Amino acid sequence: MPPLKALLAFEAASRHGSFSRAADELGVTPSAISHHIQKLEDFLGVPVFSRHAGRAVLTGAGRVYASEIERAFGTIVGATRLVAPQSQRDHLFIASGPSFAAKWLQPRIGEFIEQHPEIGIRLSTMSDLRDLETIRFDLAIAYGCPPSGKGRQAEPLLAERLRPLCSPRLIEQAQLREPADLCRATLIHSSNALTWTDYLRQVIGTSIKARHELWFDRSTMAIDAAVEGLGVVLESELLAADELKKGTLVAPFDHPEFEVETVSYYLVRSAEAKGRGHVAAFEAWLRTKIATANLRAPVT
Repeated sequence: MPPLKALLAFEAASRHGSFSRAADELGVTPSAISHHIQKLEDFLGVPVFSRHAGRAVLTGAGRVYASEIERAFGTIVGATRLVAPQSQRDHLFIASGPSFAAKWLQPRIGEFIEQHPEIGIRLSTMSDLRDLETIRFDLAIAYGCPPSGKGRQAEPLLAERLRPLCSPRLIEQAQLREPADLCRATLIHSSNALTWTDYLRQVIGTSIKARHELWFDRSTMAIDAAVEGLGVVLESELLAADELKKGTLVAPFDHPEFEVETVSYYLVRSAEAKGRGHVAAFEAWLRTKIATANLRAPVT
């Protein structure tokens, strides 16, 4: 068996795609995560992460190992549920996509804790919808429509508006007056419900060859890159709400015709959540926050 702490560090780092986020989850330093990963690589005899330009990306061997370890950890979670389903009855297990958790839920969840100090919150992130098969959760805020199964219930929660966003100075630098001007800019891609290609075809009926392109696998990274002036990001007003409020991001084409709305977020209840007062309390709080934030609930 490889060292258990090294496995925990690897699983968290591969799931988050970040040593620093893994460190935050496990309550250690990023250097400790790096040390554990190195011990695991020494044990395996192959690198599981490639390190370059301050980033760590799974190698081919690392992706295979992460998939198998995820399955093994899922088995442990399932076994624990069978033996101790009520061991943490005063805790509420919330799962969310990492960008929604970091940019919207985490800054606001303190309000719920103040209103319900008797409820312990365990907030975890999921990299994709397949995680719903292995992680423990009472409620999950899923990006995309999740598959049915295991007694889960899912319903649309949020319709997000996507539009081009960039730093104020970039508007003048690239002379952005209409979407066709994006040919003079760098387009920043992130993992959201709409690609730049689909957006441009819907808005102006054709594609555009941009000056440069950047790809990120997290909306948080894409938004930060846009704030730094690296390009124009096609992003959700929901996730970029703080940056829009501060003025570090603006919409270069500020007209409703350049918005595209799509139902992206779904609320998922586990089979065990039925009838639990903690679940009902959090869901009521969440829907209230969505309403008061002037976010659009999808029409059902």
